Amino acid sequence: MSEARRYDIDWIRVIAIGLLLIYHVAIAFQPWGVMIGFPTNKEAWTGLWIPMTMLNIWRIPLLFFVSGMGVYFALKSRTLKELYAERSLRIFVPYVFGMFVIVPIHTYLWRYYFNMQLIYTPSAGHLWFLGNIFIYVLVLTPLFMYMKTTTWVKKVFGHPAGVLIVIGAFVLEQVIIKPVPYELYANTWHGFVLGMLAFFFGFCFVLAGATMLKGRWIFATIAIGLFVLRLNGFQQLLVVESQCWIFSVLGFGYKYLNRGSNALTYLAQAAYPVYILHMIFLYLGALLIFPLSMPVQLKFVTLLIFTLMGCMLTYEYVVRRIKWIRPLFGLRFTPTSSSTRDSKLQPSETGS
Repeated sequence: MSEARRYDIDWIRVIAIGLLLIYHVAIAFQPWGVMIGFPTNKEAWTGLWIPMTMLNIWRIPLLFFVSGMGVYFALKSRTLKELYAERSLRIFVPYVFGMFVIVPIHTYLWRYYFNMQLIYTPSAGHLWFLGNIFIYVLVLTPLFMYMKTTTWVKKVFGHPAGVLIVIGAFVLEQVIIKPVPYELYANTWHGFVLGMLAFFFGFCFVLAGATMLKGRWIFATIAIGLFVLRLNGFQQLLVVESQCWIFSVLGFGYKYLNRGSNALTYLAQAAYPVYILHMIFLYLGALLIFPLSMPVQLKFVTLLIFTLMGCMLTYEYVVRRIKWIRPLFGLRFTPTSSSTRDSKLQPSETGS
């Protein structure tokens, strides 16, 4: 099972990045958005935060899980040296480029929005995620290569009770680090350790052929129940809720998304550049849209469309077509045709 094509992993990654884009647009409509470096609309839409709260505890861990899964497929056709070289080009290069070019642009727009001094400020910004993954690849890949030669991983994580080990590890992380709030992942030890655990267990799941297919409804039911309790002030099982959301997404993804298409081929390539670019268009859209007189709900939809279209058009007509720009956004120098990619590449090799 673990050797089969896994289109669902690419689909989940695309969807997760789409949810991230929506989530960041939603922050611009929260009164506290300015405190974490977002332009904010004068009129808040606080009701929007209820569904965003549901997403907040699992959207980033899910991306780390998927990234770990991608390493398994990459190792099927690469040596350790080849993987390090490829990931350096496709993760570290965009990370450095983004730190010195992409992030300063949207930081400039943020300063302009709030009439602050316009200065050049290099920073990892929203690309902190890439820096973490690059470290995980360097540190964990030798262990992964050893694990592929053993049988205990398949026995442990191929068993239904294996999820209890995963949940236990994340609970232990919370107990030891005591993150406040739990959702603060960027540039924290909590985010680094949590991401490494998710990256590690993502690899283990694919190696063991664990798809969460049979338990998907159970995990979804538990997650929904714990979310309702959390909305009513019961936060003690937040980590369990987070993992149940992730397991249910993996299970439903394997059930309904494990099939290829031209749309997936395109979106899987576009997702990484969109992730890198989206803050520029979000901040630019805020500058143009927030001064307008219109209902806050319409502003949200307009900003979301502006951000998405700006990213996709830039990808299609700039990033995708200009050879020397492609590596700066994690793409190969030359495009790969749909048929070639479908026959030769494994899921989640694009981007991170």
